Amino acid sequence: MKTYAFGVDVGGTTVKIGLFNVAGDLLEKWEIPTVKDRNGAQILPDIAASILKKLDDRDIEKDDVAGVGIGVPGAVLRESIVNRCVNVGWGIRDVAAELSEALGGLPVKVGNDANVAALGEMWKGGGKGHRNIVMVTLGTGVGGGIIINGRIVSGNFGAGGEIGHMCVNHAETERCNCGRRGCLEQYASATGISRLAKAYLKAHPDEETPLRKKENPSARDVFDAYRDGDAVATAIAEQVGDYLGRGLANVADVVDPEAFVIGGGVSKAGKILIDLIRKYYQQYVFHTSTETEIALAELGNDAGIYGSVRMILGD
Repeated sequence: MKTYAFGVDVGGTTVKIGLFNVAGDLLEKWEIPTVKDRNGAQILPDIAASILKKLDDRDIEKDDVAGVGIGVPGAVLRESIVNRCVNVGWGIRDVAAELSEALGGLPVKVGNDANVAALGEMWKGGGKGHRNIVMVTLGTGVGGGIIINGRIVSGNFGAGGEIGHMCVNHAETERCNCGRRGCLEQYASATGISRLAKAYLKAHPDEETPLRKKENPSARDVFDAYRDGDAVATAIAEQVGDYLGRGLANVADVVDPEAFVIGGGVSKAGKILIDLIRKYYQQYVFHTSTETEIALAELGNDAGIYGSVRMILGD
């Protein structure tokens, strides 16, 4: 009977690592730098060295370890092969095989970071108690993860859950970072909300609002002013809710989840954001799914390590 497992979350600046018992309790967590020199050649050796040191420090035998789950910022095939991680310099590589070898044969499973975060939230966070959830992460971009019957839906090419790049505005003229136009990310990410605010202020120069005092009004500025009853902020926030409600309704019409879990920096707006999303979601979604739960994420930056270790521990 195994006793321990590790969850790893590879970010552009740091790698988060968690030591868990097989019941899913987080025993210890720490970070190491993400060394991106030489196309990230040092990242996996550094992870392996850190895990092996932890085993030595805690006097844990490898035979007591169920394995290592790792989330990475890129598409993943068959819980093993990474199909490019631009942010850390990786091309196509078998991360599971490489890390397993560096760890002396410990089992390794790999997943996309947004997908494993969704798995973590289903298991121990905002989606706890459900087995069919969709997580939407509203940060610098918009990420997503789809969990059906307790398992990640990664898709044939590893792009399952790219919710941020569904088209929600066919009239858009500016390009998204992905090269297309009208992506949800252009309206519901932190940068997208700032973009909406600047566009609204430019189009309505005579409307007074405290947002005009900000050179680049942020998503937080918008929701703070909305909370205070500002009419301009209300109009912008309603736009955000409309786009998100429409996007989630499109997803629900395909996978019909038990719950949507909303995370990322923008989700710090809290209940007012959830209420806006629900308002428009119920207008757009197929009638059988109007009561889908929409909840805030709970694990914060730990969602990735929880989801990664869940891949190893399974049901």
